[in-house]
Amino acid sequence: MNSSKTIKVALAGAGAFGIKHLDGIKNIAGVEVVSLVSRDLEKTREVAAKYGIGHVTTDLADSLALAEVDAVILCTPTQMHASQAIACLKAGKHVQVEIPMADSLADAEAVVAAQKASGLVAMCGHTRRFNPSHQWVHHKIGAGELNLQQMDVQTYFFRRTNTNALGQARSWTDHLLWHHAAHTVDLFAYQAGSPIVQANAIQGPIHPELGIAMDMSIQLKAANGAICTLSLSFNNDGPLGTFFRYIGDNGTYLARYDDLFNGKDEKIDVSKVDVSMNGIELQDREFFAAIREGREPNASVAQVLPCYQVLHKLEQQLS
Repeated sequence: MNSSKTIKVALAGAGAFGIKHLDGIKNIAGVEVVSLVSRDLEKTREVAAKYGIGHVTTDLADSLALAEVDAVILCTPTQMHASQAIACLKAGKHVQVEIPMADSLADAEAVVAAQKASGLVAMCGHTRRFNPSHQWVHHKIGAGELNLQQMDVQTYFFRRTNTNALGQARSWTDHLLWHHAAHTVDLFAYQAGSPIVQANAIQGPIHPELGIAMDMSIQLKAANGAICTLSLSFNNDGPLGTFFRYIGDNGTYLARYDDLFNGKDEKIDVSKVDVSMNGIELQDREFFAAIREGREPNASVAQVLPCYQVLHKLEQQLS
Protein backbone atom coordinates (compact mmCIF):
# COMPACT_ATOMS: atom_id res chain seq x y z
CA MET A 1 0.00 0.00 0.00
CA ASN A 2 1.16 3.56 -0.77
CA SER A 3 2.83 4.72 2.46
CA SER A 4 1.50 8.27 2.12
CA LYS A 5 -2.14 7.23 1.56
CA THR A 6 -4.56 7.59 4.47
CA ILE A 7 -5.83 4.20 5.66
CA LYS A 8 -9.63 4.37 5.84
CA VAL A 9 -11.16 2.24 8.57
CA ALA A 10 -14.59 0.88 9.47
CA LEU A 11 -15.06 0.05 13.15
CA ALA A 12 -17.77 -2.41 14.21
CA GLY A 13 -18.95 -2.39 17.82
CA ALA A 14 -19.20 1.00 19.53
CA GLY A 15 -19.16 -0.46 23.06
CA ALA A 16 -16.51 -0.10 25.76
CA PHE A 17 -13.78 -1.67 23.63
CA GLY A 18 -14.69 0.07 20.40
CA ILE A 19 -14.27 3.39 22.20
CA LYS A 20 -10.77 2.33 23.33
CA HIS A 21 -9.83 1.74 19.69
CA LEU A 22 -11.30 5.10 18.59
CA ASP A 23 -9.28 6.86 21.31
CA GLY A 24 -6.10 5.02 20.29
CA ILE A 25 -6.53 5.72 16.57
CA LYS A 26 -6.79 9.48 17.28
CA ASN A 27 -3.05 9.32 18.10
CA ILE A 28 -2.04 7.52 14.89
CA ALA A 29 -1.15 9.61 11.84
CA GLY A 30 -2.47 8.68 8.40
CA VAL A 31 -5.48 6.71 9.66
CA GLU A 32 -9.12 7.80 9.54
CA VAL A 33 -12.23 6.02 10.81
CA VAL A 34 -14.85 6.62 8.10
CA SER A 35 -17.61 4.19 9.11
CA LEU A 36 -19.08 3.07 12.43
CA VAL A 37 -21.26 -0.04 12.85
CA SER A 38 -23.25 -0.94 15.97
CA ARG A 39 -26.58 -2.45 17.02
CA ASP A 40 -28.24 0.68 18.41
CA LEU A 41 -28.46 3.34 15.69
CA GLU A 42 -29.06 6.28 18.07
CA LYS A 43 -26.10 5.42 20.33
CA THR A 44 -23.93 4.77 17.28
CA ARG A 45 -24.82 8.21 15.86
CA GLU A 46 -23.83 9.83 19.17
CA VAL A 47 -20.41 8.13 19.16
CA ALA A 48 -19.90 8.91 15.45
CA ALA A 49 -20.68 12.60 16.06
CA LYS A 50 -18.20 12.73 18.93
CA TYR A 51 -15.40 11.20 16.83
CA GLY A 52 -16.27 12.89 13.51
CA ILE A 53 -17.19 9.68 11.68
CA GLY A 54 -19.29 10.30 8.58
CA HIS A 55 -20.97 6.95 7.92
CA VAL A 56 -23.17 5.13 10.46
CA THR A 57 -24.98 1.80 10.07
CA THR A 58 -26.29 -1.19 12.02
CA ASP A 59 -25.17 -3.64 9.32
CA LEU A 60 -21.51 -4.52 8.71
CA ALA A 61 -22.34 -5.34 5.07
CA ASP A 62 -23.07 -1.62 4.48
CA SER A 63 -19.54 -0.71 5.59
CA LEU A 64 -17.95 -3.52 3.58
CA ALA A 65 -19.74 -2.19 0.49
CA LEU A 66 -17.88 1.16 0.80
CA ALA A 67 -15.06 1.16 -1.76
CA GLU A 68 -13.02 3.64 0.30
CA VAL A 69 -12.79 1.30 3.33
CA ASP A 70 -9.36 -0.37 3.43
CA ALA A 71 -9.56 -2.08 6.80
CA VAL A 72 -12.01 -3.13 9.49
CA ILE A 73 -11.65 -3.42 13.28
CA LEU A 74 -14.18 -5.77 14.87
CA CYS A 75 -15.15 -5.09 18.51
CA THR A 76 -18.39 -7.04 18.28
CA PRO A 77 -19.69 -9.87 20.50
CA THR A 78 -17.42 -12.95 20.59
CA GLN A 79 -20.01 -15.14 18.86
CA MET A 80 -19.79 -12.96 15.71
CA HIS A 81 -16.00 -12.62 15.46
CA ALA A 82 -15.16 -15.48 13.08
CA SER A 83 -17.99 -15.01 10.57
CA GLN A 84 -17.47 -11.23 10.46
CA ALA A 85 -13.67 -11.56 10.06
CA ILE A 86 -14.20 -13.93 7.13
CA ALA A 87 -16.78 -11.56 5.59
CA CYS A 88 -14.24 -8.68 5.79
CA LEU A 89 -11.51 -10.74 4.09
CA LYS A 90 -13.90 -11.92 1.37
CA ALA A 91 -14.83 -8.26 0.77
CA GLY A 92 -11.13 -7.48 0.23
CA LYS A 93 -10.64 -5.61 3.52
CA HIS A 94 -7.78 -6.05 5.98
CA VAL A 95 -9.18 -7.02 9.38
CA GLN A 96 -8.28 -6.81 13.04
CA VAL A 97 -10.65 -8.86 15.20
CA GLU A 98 -10.75 -8.33 18.93
CA ILE A 99 -9.85 -11.23 21.19
CA PRO A 100 -10.98 -13.99 20.96
CA MET A 101 -10.66 -14.74 17.24
CA ALA A 102 -13.43 -17.34 17.62
CA ASP A 103 -15.18 -19.42 20.27
CA SER A 104 -14.44 -22.74 18.57
CA LEU A 105 -11.34 -24.22 16.95
CA ALA A 106 -13.15 -24.94 13.67
CA ASP A 107 -14.12 -21.26 13.36
CA ALA A 108 -10.58 -20.11 14.22
CA GLU A 109 -9.17 -22.42 11.53
CA ALA A 110 -11.70 -21.02 9.04
CA VAL A 111 -10.48 -17.46 9.75
CA VAL A 112 -6.85 -18.50 9.17
CA ALA A 113 -7.82 -20.26 5.92
CA ALA A 114 -9.68 -17.12 4.73
CA GLN A 115 -6.60 -14.99 5.50
CA LYS A 116 -4.33 -17.34 3.54
CA ALA A 117 -6.73 -17.32 0.58
CA SER A 118 -6.97 -13.50 0.59
CA GLY A 119 -3.32 -12.59 1.27
CA LEU A 120 -4.64 -9.65 3.34
CA VAL A 121 -3.55 -8.59 6.83
CA ALA A 122 -5.63 -10.36 9.47
CA MET A 123 -4.73 -9.83 13.09
CA CYS A 124 -6.28 -10.70 16.43
CA GLY A 125 -6.35 -8.32 19.41
CA HIS A 126 -4.06 -10.25 21.76
CA THR A 127 -3.27 -6.99 23.58
CA ARG A 128 -0.89 -8.50 26.15
CA ARG A 129 1.74 -8.91 23.41
CA PHE A 130 1.70 -5.11 23.08
CA ASN A 131 1.35 -3.82 26.67
CA PRO A 132 4.68 -2.12 27.55
CA SER A 133 4.94 -4.08 30.83
CA HIS A 134 4.84 -7.41 28.96
CA GLN A 135 7.02 -6.07 26.12
CA TRP A 136 9.68 -5.17 28.72
CA VAL A 137 9.74 -8.77 29.95
CA HIS A 138 9.68 -10.06 26.34
CA HIS A 139 12.77 -7.97 25.46
CA LYS A 140 14.59 -9.26 28.57
CA ILE A 141 13.84 -12.88 27.60
CA GLY A 142 14.78 -12.18 23.97
CA ALA A 143 18.11 -10.69 25.05
CA GLY A 144 18.91 -13.87 26.97
CA GLU A 145 18.82 -12.05 30.33
CA LEU A 146 15.87 -14.02 31.72
CA ASN A 147 14.68 -17.59 31.28
CA LEU A 148 11.03 -18.01 32.15
CA GLN A 149 10.43 -20.77 34.71
CA GLN A 150 6.82 -20.07 35.67
CA MET A 151 4.00 -17.64 35.03
CA ASP A 152 1.42 -17.31 37.78
CA VAL A 153 -1.67 -15.46 36.56
CA GLN A 154 -4.93 -14.39 38.17
CA THR A 155 -7.82 -13.13 36.01
CA TYR A 156 -10.50 -11.84 38.34
CA PHE A 157 -13.85 -10.09 37.83
CA PHE A 158 -16.96 -9.59 39.88
CA ARG A 159 -19.58 -10.38 37.30
CA ARG A 160 -22.72 -11.93 38.78
CA THR A 161 -24.66 -10.08 36.05
CA ASN A 162 -23.95 -9.67 32.36
CA THR A 163 -22.34 -6.21 32.18
CA ASN A 164 -19.48 -4.76 30.15
CA ALA A 165 -16.37 -2.83 31.19
CA LEU A 166 -18.48 0.33 31.53
CA GLY A 167 -21.05 -1.44 33.75
CA GLN A 168 -23.66 -1.42 30.98
CA ALA A 169 -25.91 -4.40 30.17
CA ARG A 170 -24.42 -6.73 27.58
CA SER A 171 -26.16 -8.29 24.60
CA TRP A 172 -24.02 -11.43 24.92
CA THR A 173 -22.45 -13.76 27.46
CA ASP A 174 -18.74 -13.47 28.24
CA HIS A 175 -16.67 -16.64 28.65
CA LEU A 176 -13.76 -17.45 30.98
CA LEU A 177 -12.17 -20.05 28.70
CA TRP A 178 -12.62 -18.71 25.16
CA HIS A 179 -12.17 -15.04 26.03
CA HIS A 180 -10.26 -14.45 29.25
CA ALA A 181 -8.00 -17.51 29.22
CA ALA A 182 -7.10 -16.76 25.58
CA HIS A 183 -5.00 -13.76 26.73
CA THR A 184 -2.80 -15.81 29.04
CA VAL A 185 -2.58 -19.01 26.95
CA ASP A 186 -1.24 -16.95 24.02
CA LEU A 187 1.00 -14.75 26.19
CA PHE A 188 2.58 -17.73 27.96
CA ALA A 189 3.64 -19.41 24.69
CA TYR A 190 4.79 -16.03 23.31
CA GLN A 191 6.90 -15.18 26.37
CA ALA A 192 8.26 -18.72 26.79
CA GLY A 193 9.16 -18.72 23.08
CA SER A 194 8.05 -22.33 23.10
CA PRO A 195 4.83 -24.16 22.15
CA ILE A 196 2.42 -25.45 24.80
CA VAL A 197 2.68 -29.25 25.01
CA GLN A 198 0.54 -29.97 28.07
CA ALA A 199 -2.68 -28.34 29.28
CA ASN A 200 -5.10 -29.19 32.09
CA ALA A 201 -8.25 -27.47 33.33
CA ILE A 202 -10.86 -27.83 36.05
CA GLN A 203 -13.91 -25.64 36.58
CA GLY A 204 -16.27 -24.74 39.39
CA PRO A 205 -20.08 -24.95 39.42
CA ILE A 206 -22.07 -23.90 36.34
CA HIS A 207 -24.06 -20.68 36.92
CA PRO A 208 -27.81 -21.50 36.79
CA GLU A 209 -28.78 -18.46 34.64
CA LEU A 210 -25.65 -17.72 32.60
CA GLY A 211 -24.94 -21.39 31.88
CA ILE A 212 -21.16 -21.00 32.23
CA ALA A 213 -18.58 -21.79 34.91
CA MET A 214 -17.76 -18.77 37.07
CA ASP A 215 -14.44 -20.20 38.31
CA MET A 216 -11.69 -22.05 36.49
CA SER A 217 -8.13 -23.25 37.02
CA ILE A 218 -5.72 -23.95 34.14
CA GLN A 219 -2.21 -25.47 34.11
CA LEU A 220 0.09 -25.22 31.07
CA LYS A 221 3.53 -26.55 30.22
CA ALA A 222 5.72 -25.40 27.32
CA ALA A 223 8.08 -27.64 25.34
CA ASN A 224 11.08 -25.91 26.96
CA GLY A 225 9.84 -26.84 30.46
CA ALA A 226 8.31 -23.51 31.55
CA ILE A 227 4.96 -23.81 33.34
CA CYS A 228 1.96 -21.55 33.84
CA THR A 229 -0.76 -21.57 36.50
CA LEU A 230 -3.87 -19.54 35.64
CA SER A 231 -6.77 -18.88 38.00
CA LEU A 232 -9.94 -17.27 36.60
CA SER A 233 -13.06 -16.08 38.41
CA PHE A 234 -16.22 -14.07 37.82
CA ASN A 235 -16.92 -14.34 41.57
CA ASN A 236 -14.01 -12.34 42.95
CA ASP A 237 -15.18 -9.38 45.08
CA GLY A 238 -12.07 -7.23 44.82
CA PRO A 239 -9.83 -5.47 42.30
CA LEU A 240 -10.82 -6.43 38.75
CA GLY A 241 -8.41 -7.43 36.04
CA THR A 242 -5.45 -9.71 35.44
CA PHE A 243 -2.28 -9.89 37.49
CA PHE A 244 0.79 -11.61 36.08
CA ARG A 245 3.79 -12.90 38.02
CA TYR A 246 6.80 -13.88 35.90
CA ILE A 247 9.21 -16.11 37.79
CA GLY A 248 12.53 -16.45 35.97
CA ASP A 249 15.96 -17.87 36.65
CA ASN A 250 17.22 -14.34 37.11
CA GLY A 251 14.42 -12.22 38.55
CA THR A 252 10.73 -12.06 39.34
CA TYR A 253 8.39 -9.50 37.75
CA LEU A 254 4.77 -8.56 38.40
CA ALA A 255 2.66 -6.94 35.71
CA ARG A 256 -0.52 -5.20 36.84
CA TYR A 257 -2.19 -3.55 33.88
CA ASP A 258 0.45 -1.18 32.48
CA ASP A 259 2.57 -1.15 35.63
CA LEU A 260 5.53 -3.45 36.20
CA PHE A 261 7.22 -4.27 39.50
CA ASN A 262 10.06 -6.55 40.50
CA GLY A 263 9.58 -9.34 43.05
CA LYS A 264 10.24 -6.90 45.89
CA ASP A 265 7.38 -4.68 44.65
CA GLU A 266 9.75 -1.96 43.39
CA LYS A 267 8.31 -0.21 40.34
CA ILE A 268 10.08 -0.49 36.97
CA ASP A 269 9.82 2.38 34.49
CA VAL A 270 8.29 1.05 31.25
CA SER A 271 7.39 4.46 29.78
CA LYS A 272 10.23 4.29 27.20
CA VAL A 273 9.51 0.74 25.98
CA ASP A 274 7.34 1.95 23.08
CA VAL A 275 5.85 5.12 21.59
CA SER A 276 2.79 4.91 23.85
CA MET A 277 1.69 3.34 27.14
CA ASN A 278 -1.67 2.37 25.61
CA GLY A 279 -1.70 -1.32 24.60
CA ILE A 280 -4.73 -0.90 22.33
CA GLU A 281 -3.09 1.98 20.49
CA LEU A 282 0.14 -0.05 20.09
CA GLN A 283 -1.88 -3.00 18.79
CA ASP A 284 -3.58 -0.71 16.25
CA ARG A 285 -0.23 0.81 15.24
CA GLU A 286 1.06 -2.68 14.45
CA PHE A 287 -2.06 -3.45 12.37
CA PHE A 288 -1.70 -0.31 10.25
CA ALA A 289 2.09 -0.68 9.93
CA ALA A 290 1.64 -4.25 8.64
CA ILE A 291 -0.89 -3.00 6.05
CA ARG A 292 1.49 -0.26 4.86
CA GLU A 293 4.52 -2.56 4.79
CA GLY A 294 2.68 -5.52 3.27
CA ARG A 295 3.84 -7.91 5.99
CA GLU A 296 2.46 -10.30 8.61
CA PRO A 297 1.67 -8.48 11.88
CA ASN A 298 2.61 -9.58 15.37
CA ALA A 299 -0.50 -11.47 16.65
CA SER A 300 -1.57 -12.40 13.11
CA VAL A 301 -4.43 -14.90 13.05
CA ALA A 302 -1.93 -17.60 12.00
CA GLN A 303 0.41 -16.80 14.92
CA VAL A 304 -2.35 -17.01 17.53
CA LEU A 305 -4.02 -20.18 16.15
CA PRO A 306 -2.03 -22.47 18.52
CA CYS A 307 -3.72 -20.67 21.44
CA TYR A 308 -7.14 -21.72 20.14
CA GLN A 309 -5.91 -25.29 19.64
CA VAL A 310 -5.06 -25.37 23.36
CA LEU A 311 -8.41 -23.82 24.35
CA HIS A 312 -10.16 -26.50 22.27
CA LYS A 313 -8.28 -29.27 24.13
CA LEU A 314 -9.18 -27.68 27.47
CA GLU A 315 -12.85 -27.40 26.49
CA GLN A 316 -12.89 -31.12 25.59
CA GLN A 317 -11.36 -31.93 29.00
CA LEU A 318 -13.95 -29.81 30.82
CA SER A 319 -16.90 -31.37 29.00
